[in-house]
Amino acid sequence: MAQTATYPDDPRIHVDADHLLRLGVRSRAISLLPRQPARSILNGRHASRLRGRGLNFEELRTYLPGDDIRTIDWKVTARTGKPHVRVYTEERDRPALLLVDQRVSMFFGTEVYMKSVIAAEAAAIAAHRVLGQGDRVGGIVFGDTDLAEHRPQRRPAALKRFLSSVAALNCNLNATLRPEPTVSLNDVLKQAARIAHTNALICVFSDFDGLDEASESLLRRLAQSNDLILFNISDPSSRDLSPELRATVSDGDAQIELDSSDPELPERIRAALEDRLAQLREWSRRYGFPIVPLTTAEPALDQLLRQFGHRGGQR
Repeated sequence: MAQTATYPDDPRIHVDADHLLRLGVRSRAISLLPRQPARSILNGRHASRLRGRGLNFEELRTYLPGDDIRTIDWKVTARTGKPHVRVYTEERDRPALLLVDQRVSMFFGTEVYMKSVIAAEAAAIAAHRVLGQGDRVGGIVFGDTDLAEHRPQRRPAALKRFLSSVAALNCNLNATLRPEPTVSLNDVLKQAARIAHTNALICVFSDFDGLDEASESLLRRLAQSNDLILFNISDPSSRDLSPELRATVSDGDAQIELDSSDPELPERIRAALEDRLAQLREWSRRYGFPIVPLTTAEPALDQLLRQFGHRGGQR
């Protein structure tokens, strides 16, 4: 795995705000609206899992010829003796909240990119598309000790501020960090629930390190009233540890040697990661939110195009 001390400007290890801004031009084929390509991962068996914009109650008025009888308010009609209908208008836009994990656990990659880079790029692509489709974009970018909150807005300046926060926390990551974590994944999910009340699009870009029993109720709460999408970012080494692999893992203070020639070590690592993924999948089935798998082996845009059913994402 490349080290930041050797390749300080390597875009596979760190990203800057200009790079994240440029991703908007190349990501226009991707949509986060309800209508999805047939092969998109966001399609359910018969219909999209995305609900789109909601409806705002506009007024209560007397029935007019041509009104949809399904809009009749029967309680008011019975009380007044005259048919009344409830009039709704579609929301002009809806908020999108993107939760971007830039903790030390994300500063890892054995093939091409760091997990933190894939999370940053995927979140940037989603942010561009949200604003491009006329919705408000905001989010929470979080590290082990830092957190930046951006309330959803429908302005290019808001997008730039959000991407600048993503780039700043991404560039803070390095192999010598010795943080004492004060921000947990559950803390961020709780904050998201306070911001996004109903009918928001919530996307989480993370390896979901720190997932526990309390996470289930938080994810359930978010999914009940909003569209929730989890972008699970992993490294290929989690499923294919080479018997010849010997690696040094350090937290910047202490270090241990991992020798995968130990026949029990790869299985323990795989089991731990598979248990986490199995838990996410179970909650996905139970509460109806999709999981989009992303890997450090190829660019985020190529993967998203493929996952969203576009041929441009095929190798």
